[in-house]
Parts: sequence; structure tokens; C-alpha cells
Amino acid sequence: MKTKENLMLNVTYTLKPGKRAEFFNELNKIEAGKLSKEEPGNIKYEYFYPIDSEDQLFLIEIWEDDAAFSIHITTQHFKKLQSLKEEYVADVSIEKYSIGKCL
Repeated sequence: MKTKENLMLNVTYTLKPGKRAEFFNELNKIEAGKLSKEEPGNIKYEYFYPIDSEDQLFLIEIWEDDAAFSIHITTQHFKKLQSLKEEYVADVSIEKYSIGKCL
């Protein structure tokens, strides 16, 4: 019997020049990370500053499965994030992986 796999997303936001700190502050104001971590099925939701770029923000998300992620994208904080992206983000790159179960 095959075990269900977790879903991992590596999201790279390329921000408009000089807007990374402001974008990150706005993410904190809407509590995007905090609220996402509280969702059923969330395993990890963490933002990182890449050391080799002043205009990027990296996000690692791990969800129990596709169903949990599908619910996540219907939440109010996810919708608020989409509005913020329109103002601050020049490009988004998303890598999506099925990974073994996280313990």
C-alpha cells in the first residue's frame, strides 16, 4: 500500500526594486505566515531572504497533501497575499514537489 505523499512548494518572489522589506512587512501585517501555519494540513510555511539577491524572497511550504493546499488557496489571507503581489512583486517562480511523508 502506497503512503500518501506530502506536497512541497518552493516559491521565489522577485520583488520590484527596493521593495523586499516593505513586502515582507506587509506579509506580517496580514499574518500570512502565522495564519497559514495554523491551517489544518500545514507542515511548514517559512520565508527566507536569499543571500545573493536584494530583491527576492523565498518561501518554503509543505502541506500534508494537495487537498490541504487546495483549501489554503481559498483562505482570506491567501487572497490578501494576491493583492500584495500585484503591488510589490515583479515575478513569481514556483517549484512543486511530491515528497515522502514528513515526520
